[in-house]
Amino acid sequence: MMKETICICGGGSLGHVIAGYLSAQKDVQVNILTQKPDRWKASLQIHTPQGKELQGELDIVTDLPEVALKDCSLVLLCLPGFAIKEQLHKIKPYVNEHTYVGSVFSSTGFFFDALSIFDNNVPLWGFQRVPFIARTVKYGESANLLGYKNSHNIAVEHCDDKESFRQRIEYLFDAPVKMLNNYFEASLTNSNPLLHTSRLYTMFGGENEGRVFPRMILFYEEWTKEAAQLLIDMDEEFFRLLDVLPVSKDYLPRILDYYESHDAESLARKLSSIQGFKGITSPMIECEGGWKADFSSRYFTEDFPYGLHYIWKLAHEHGIHTPNIDKVYEWGMGVNV
Repeated sequence: MMKETICICGGGSLGHVIAGYLSAQKDVQVNILTQKPDRWKASLQIHTPQGKELQGELDIVTDLPEVALKDCSLVLLCLPGFAIKEQLHKIKPYVNEHTYVGSVFSSTGFFFDALSIFDNNVPLWGFQRVPFIARTVKYGESANLLGYKNSHNIAVEHCDDKESFRQRIEYLFDAPVKMLNNYFEASLTNSNPLLHTSRLYTMFGGENEGRVFPRMILFYEEWTKEAAQLLIDMDEEFFRLLDVLPVSKDYLPRILDYYESHDAESLARKLSSIQGFKGITSPMIECEGGWKADFSSRYFTEDFPYGLHYIWKLAHEHGIHTPNIDKVYEWGMGVNV
């Protein structure tokens, strides 16, 4: 039998790690669709938290979708929110009812875009949260797999046999997979769209607008009680929105439950102690007198217009009172203009 062909779209940290992980450990052919094919080696070195080194062999690295997607049964977009719609249009002529088109992270608008672009016969799928914590070491050659998820939640649309597909993803990513009821449950999450934006606002918004810091701040390890409280407040508003949407009541844990915390102080302490988050810096650039916010960072260009946006939009469409989400979203979109 021919090997299953999987196409990874995008050359970011997750694209590196997933391509290397699958090609090293699974009996599949892995192709890379990237704008920079000339910068990739045929082999990928992936370093795991256990000190193990995985070596994956890539079959095709190209910028041509007709080549990358030939005989492909599974597509996984590892792209920022702003790049998703354009990529979906590029690959549309080369997918069909046998090509499962998915996203490594669904809360940046993947399903909303894909459902409007593809015909109803193209299966769509997406992770609720990213399956790995990843960082590129050397572009096209090596990356660090910094952390695993114990389980994965996915949504699938336009698929008759969801259980078989669920088992397929479970095999590929070596962790239990739960099937969500619909794309809302994968697209609307309190992870990055709330987690990142609450932290950013308390660092750079409000009374800290225009602030110059004496040094680079660690994003998670120096998480503050103020940021934790804002995250809790935004999470409360978010769950009021979920109450009026066609989602299961238990599809997503509240922030405090997910991070095994009970108040802002314990949440800040938990976020600052997570091993996989160690060393992650804030979106800042050096300036005269110190460090200031880098509004060109993907924290700003993705998490507000392609993450928090959909929560904010649906809340307003359904008449949900969300003063904290409004405040953070409007500030973030203002600096992101």
